[in-house]
Amino acid sequence: MNKINNAYDRYGASSQKQDVFNAIKNLSHGISETTFCNLFPSPFEKQLIALHADGAGTKSALAYIYYKETGDLSVWENLAIDAIVMNTDDILCVGSTGPFYLTNIIGRNRNLINQDIISAIIHGFEKFANKMAEYNINIMLTGGETADIGDLTRTLTLDAVAASFISENNYIDNKNIQNGDVIIGLESTGQALWEDTPNSGIGSNGLTLARHTLLNNIYKNLYPESFDNNTENDLIYCGNYLLTDESPFIGLDMGKFILSPTKTYLPIMKEIFQYYLDDIHGIIHCTGGGQIKVKRFINNLRIIKNNLFSVPALFEMIKISANIDWKQMYEIFNMGHRLELYVPADIVSEIIAISEKYNVKAKQIGYVENNDTTEIIIKSEHGVFVY
Repeated sequence: MNKINNAYDRYGASSQKQDVFNAIKNLSHGISETTFCNLFPSPFEKQLIALHADGAGTKSALAYIYYKETGDLSVWENLAIDAIVMNTDDILCVGSTGPFYLTNIIGRNRNLINQDIISAIIHGFEKFANKMAEYNINIMLTGGETADIGDLTRTLTLDAVAASFISENNYIDNKNIQNGDVIIGLESTGQALWEDTPNSGIGSNGLTLARHTLLNNIYKNLYPESFDNNTENDLIYCGNYLLTDESPFIGLDMGKFILSPTKTYLPIMKEIFQYYLDDIHGIIHCTGGGQIKVKRFINNLRIIKNNLFSVPALFEMIKISANIDWKQMYEIFNMGHRLELYVPADIVSEIIAISEKYNVKAKQIGYVENNDTTEIIIKSEHGVFVY
């Protein structure tokens, strides 16, 4: 297979979404342009409101194929987790761990997506909300919309909108990231206390690239509804794996390995905020944009990441199958940690200890220093990359 240059672009996707940011550059960003999600004045005294919309992305196409091959409805329950966490864990980056008010939006091709699938998704929302309630995280499901739009949606899209209130005097703004800060990373893999199985770490970003470069070409003819007909022919399901092949994780086949639900950090951050909210200078959720996402929120700083987690097995497999360079991998995927905290050095050990109570590994992965320009330096096991 030829090397996939600008891999996301050729699949009609983008890790940096620059065209989207250009389109909205003149819109209001709320009270600050450097909070991780936008905060706006609310009707309630001294309260701001965080509003956020996100979803499971093209992970639904993979869930569709897996369900058609196996009949396993649990993948749709897990997809609901992706839609929730991609919202709640962005909002936690401004300092809120709820209550969250959440509405789901499902767009489906009714000829292909039946009532059993919709029921499994709704059950997945309820099941995850109940699990988080065990950790005193309040996610209130306010209903949603299921639209039958087969003319527009080939299989199914799953999105959500979340809202949460936060004190106007006590939120996290990434403008406070500063020289001397230490960066703590929380792993994306492993099995947190609230997870039923080990997690590959994939989250809900880069699934277009992962799906097509890992999975066998037999799915191209079996499920033409699972991909964009405008995709270049040699890029469509050009990998070696079947969904039912063994994965590197015992007990998970390749399908469920790639479909690992996005790990939430809500229980961990609720405890961290209880003690250290005022000490945290910034939080970045390393989703779209991977390890360079912080670049959007800082100026005249150099971010040096020189002690990253080892690259998880799934990302190694994607790199080999896609035959793309490591520098691009770090731009697309989280590569081992999906949440990073920018804090003073004197609270590092306490934060790490809290995270590991919940069976989520954490460690100091880098530091911040002043610079004439904005720069990210990745010093990894696979080379040094400058952005």
